[in-house]
Amino acid sequence: MTAAERSMGLGLRALNRLAGSDVVDRLGVRGPTERVLYRATRDGFRVAGRAGRTFSAATRRSAPVRPRTTAGGLFDLTPSDEQEMLVEAWRAFAAEQLRPNAAQAEREPLRATFREADELGLTMLGVPEELGGAVSERSAVTAVLAAEALAHGDAGLAVGALAPAAVATALALWGDADQQSTYLPALVGEDVPAAALAIAEPRALFDPAHLQTTARPVAGGYVLSGVKALVPRAADAELLIVGARADDGRPALFLVEPAAGGVHVAPDPAMGLRGAASGRVMLEDVRVGRDALLGAGDPAVFAECVARSRIVWAAIGVGVARAVLDHVIPYVNERVAFGEPISHRQAVAFSISDIAIELEGLRLVTLRAAARADAGRDFAREAALARSLCDRHGARIGSEGVQLLGGHGYVCEHPVERWYRDLRAVGLMEGVLLA
Repeated sequence: MTAAERSMGLGLRALNRLAGSDVVDRLGVRGPTERVLYRATRDGFRVAGRAGRTFSAATRRSAPVRPRTTAGGLFDLTPSDEQEMLVEAWRAFAAEQLRPNAAQAEREPLRATFREADELGLTMLGVPEELGGAVSERSAVTAVLAAEALAHGDAGLAVGALAPAAVATALALWGDADQQSTYLPALVGEDVPAAALAIAEPRALFDPAHLQTTARPVAGGYVLSGVKALVPRAADAELLIVGARADDGRPALFLVEPAAGGVHVAPDPAMGLRGAASGRVMLEDVRVGRDALLGAGDPAVFAECVARSRIVWAAIGVGVARAVLDHVIPYVNERVAFGEPISHRQAVAFSISDIAIELEGLRLVTLRAAARADAGRDFAREAALARSLCDRHGARIGSEGVQLLGGHGYVCEHPVERWYRDLRAVGLMEGVLLA
C-alpha cells in the first residue's frame, strides 16, 4: 500500500467515524459534515516533499477577505447544530486517538496522529468560505469548543494539532490579499503544513509586550534575530508567525518560512505538553520581505493576537480539568477503604463537588470571552480573566486529582499526573494557539 493510499484510508476512517454517528442525522447536518470533513479525503494526500515546500499565490485578490462579526443580541452560549456535530467528532477523535497515544507522545513525536488530526478540518474553522474555509462569521467560540474537546484527550497532542489552525486564523483575521492568496490554500487544502505562532521567549517573567526578538529594517524587508521557546512541532515547521520587536520598539508579527534559511531548531523539553513536540527556534539574521509583515505592523493586531491566544489556553485548561473530573469520579466510587467506597467520605465528596463547581465557572468565563471576540466587542479584560482563573483553579483541580488518587495519582499508570503537569502550562504559555 502506498503512502497516499494509507493517507486516504485515514481520511475515510475519520469521515466514517463521524458519519456513523446518529448525531449527524439527528441534527440534520449531514451536508455541513461532508463539507468540513470530506475535503481532506476526496483526492487523497500528498505526503512527499514537505521539507522543500514553497508557498505561492494561485489566485490574486484585490482585497483581503475577513470573517464577519456575529450578530448582536442576547448573550447565548447554546451551541449551534453544526457546532454540536463538530464537537461530537472532536470528542470521538480525542477518545480514540489522543487519549490512547498520550503516554507514547511523552516519549516521541507522533506525526501520524497530527496528520490524522488534519483530517478533521481544524485549519478551516477560522477561514472564510471565500478562501476555502468553513465559516462566514468569526469562530472564536468554535475554536474554544475544539480546544476543550481535544484537550480532554491530551493537551500536548491537542496543542500540536491546533497549531496550524492558529496560523490559518491569523491570516484570515489580519493577512492582506497577497498573504492570504499565498498561504491559505495550503493551510486549508490537502497535506496541511506544520505551522505555528511563535511568541514566547526563553526567559524568566516573559512579557509578550516586551520582546527581545528584533526585526531590523533593511532595504526591501527586515532581518529577524532572536530565540523563540516552546514552539510546537518546531522540527517539522514549514511556516511560522513570529512575534518580534520592530524598529519603533513595538511588537509586530512576521511570516517566516524556515526553508528560506537562518532558522535553527533545538529540542525544548518542558514539564508538560510534551505531546506537542515543542522546540526552541533560533533566528539568526533571517531575512524576510516587507510583505512578511502581518497586519501592517499595527500594535493593536499584536495585542489582539495575545488576547485571542489566552482564550484558547483557557479552553485547554477547561478540557484537561474536565478530564480530571471524569477520571476521579469513577475512581472514588470504585476504590474501597474500610469497607466502603471512599466517595462516601465527606471530604472526598466535597472535593469532587468543588472541582465540578469550579469547572463550570471556568468554562463560562472562557466562552464569554470568546463570544465577545466573535461579536467584535472589546474582550481583552475577559480574556485575561479567563486565563487567570483557569490557571489558578486549573492547577488546583490538577493537584486535587493527584491527591484523590493517593499514591496512584503520582505514578504514570494513571494519567492524572500528566494532566497536573499540563495544567501548569495554562498560565505560562503565550501565543501558539488562536481563537
